[in-house]
Amino acid sequence: MFIQTEATPNPATLKFLPGRQVLENATLDLREPGEAAQSPLAERLFGISGVSGVFFGSDFITVTKNAGEWQQLKPMILGAIMEHFMSGEPLLNSGAAEQNNGEEFYDAADAETVATIKDLIETRVRPAVANDGGDITFRGFKDGVVYLNMKGACSGCPSSTATLRHGIQNLLRHFIPDVTEVRPV
Repeated sequence: MFIQTEATPNPATLKFLPGRQVLENATLDLREPGEAAQSPLAERLFGISGVSGVFFGSDFITVTKNAGEWQQLKPMILGAIMEHFMSGEPLLNSGAAEQNNGEEFYDAADAETVATIKDLIETRVRPAVANDGGDITFRGFKDGVVYLNMKGACSGCPSSTATLRHGIQNLLRHFIPDVTEVRPV
């Protein structure tokens, strides 16, 4: 098994590509060791000293560190990922659920605008953010402000504010004049 690694815009996060599907139809963002019980792979990864976050995407895993250097952590992380996939264990324990982003909020009168926002996020923003090891989902729209949930490498990334303000906000404003601002939740 060959696992590729890629840097992300977040220097505390690396993206691991195992060359196979990781999580189908959703994402799972685990930010503390107590959440790791949902997944045998997450338990292995959080068992490595210095690992502070694990994110599962469709075909990638991002790992965030809070201590240590990547030269020392990377071999242990690669070993844990390889061991998991070679074992044949499921990614999620039975009863574990892929994450739902919570309730969306917006005025019913804005339904058409929200549909356009969601389409732009799904077709133009999410693929680009996934390339950087994260995910971004729509949470709400109120008074011209779009609220987005940032996960994986995007959560806590130093460039996430620039991505929101200059990238996503400008894109949405271009297509939807009603959008005045984009904020994370």
